[in-house]
Amino acid sequence: MIQLTEVELPDFGLPEIESEIPASTYEARIAAARQKAADFGFDVLLVYGDREHFANLAYLTNYDPRFEEALLILTPNRTPTLMVGNEGMGYASLVPVQVDKILYQTFSLISQPRSNSAPLKTIFQNAGIKNGQRIGIVGWKYFIPLESEDPAHWIEVPAYIVDTLRAMGCEVRNATEIFMHPTNGLYSTNDVDQLGKFEFAATYTSQAIKNVLFGARPGMTEFDAVRLMQLNGMPWSVHLMLSSGQRAFVGLPSPSMKTIEHGDAMTVAFGLWGALNCRAGFMMHDSNELPENIRDYVEKLVLPYFRAIVEWYQHVGIGVSGGELYDIVHKHLGDPFFGVSLNPGHLIHLDEWVSSPIYKDSTEKLVSGMAIQVDVIPATGTSYFTSNIEDGIALADERLREEFAQKYPGAWQRIKRRRAFMQEQLGIILKPEVLPFSNIPAYLPPFWMSPNRVMVHR
Repeated sequence: MIQLTEVELPDFGLPEIESEIPASTYEARIAAARQKAADFGFDVLLVYGDREHFANLAYLTNYDPRFEEALLILTPNRTPTLMVGNEGMGYASLVPVQVDKILYQTFSLISQPRSNSAPLKTIFQNAGIKNGQRIGIVGWKYFIPLESEDPAHWIEVPAYIVDTLRAMGCEVRNATEIFMHPTNGLYSTNDVDQLGKFEFAATYTSQAIKNVLFGARPGMTEFDAVRLMQLNGMPWSVHLMLSSGQRAFVGLPSPSMKTIEHGDAMTVAFGLWGALNCRAGFMMHDSNELPENIRDYVEKLVLPYFRAIVEWYQHVGIGVSGGELYDIVHKHLGDPFFGVSLNPGHLIHLDEWVSSPIYKDSTEKLVSGMAIQVDVIPATGTSYFTSNIEDGIALADERLREEFAQKYPGAWQRIKRRRAFMQEQLGIILKPEVLPFSNIPAYLPPFWMSPNRVMVHR
């Protein structure tokens, strides 16, 4: 039975140490990318990045373009070439592996100097690219036959890069699948250090959302509510979202000077590299304060929504197919009223959405090392608004759990306490391999002025 009841949310604490990815891991990732490229039949692999689309490049090199663009060139038996703009030359010194840094000023901002770079074709040739080779290029999307009759030749990186390669007689194909495929991609799974970083980030994102749930009140501006988050400067994966009233029905706006009013619809989402948390509800005490026509908000929307989330959590695990999770959600929320149209869960990494093995009729299996967002979004398009409970988990087999506990004991204690809270207080029984990373794990208060009254499964 699902019900709304009083629950005390423990203080799970914040991290005291931050995990680091060693240089040897980046070297191994580059080697794996080279091998994958060869398996796909490519002579050369190019990995493009810019401020918005940095994850594949950063996964290999720890380099994320701050203002500009960048390109990593992997040719066989050569030191990788990293092409950067004016401001990237200094920042690239933080790359933990050996690369040949090449200044390519076209990657710089408009009106900055352009006179000290070799032509693009010359740089490519000096990096080892030869006329007529088969080039795999990695951007931030790959495409499927539903979108194009020839998806392999749809390239989303800047045309001047592709045009130069094709003018050299090279066959250029989209190779992004090598990194981002939901089960075969290079970072569809993670090692212990990467998971440690993701738990670190998720602790802060979820704590920020908790501060808003327990602290935001009518009379504050949306900016005031964001100040409650106590942000610490870690890099964001998405725009911070917080909105009230009619703007909340859109879901994606950034905060403003609007004053939060009693009765407002509310939504908030905050994401860092490897983590994002989101909640939605109404700024009031209980359903008696709702307009009469939606006073059954909890019964009609929140209760079936939470029931779906509970079953999702209790079923997710190693060896589970994405199609099984899809079916669970749509069993409870398949009525068009709920408006659940996006994947009910997806992979997360440095980029907030990598890809998803969770879709209708998916036979793709979840495996140890996956970092997954519990992300089911009802979009009713009605005055019932929505309910949202987005948190991150990881899947870890016994060996990975033992390694995690030994290397990151503080994080492991937080995970154990979150699991216990979910089982003992919320009635959600997790498989041993499911590691909740959120400090508000499955914690859903429909009414933000009663943040201790949450949905539970009895």
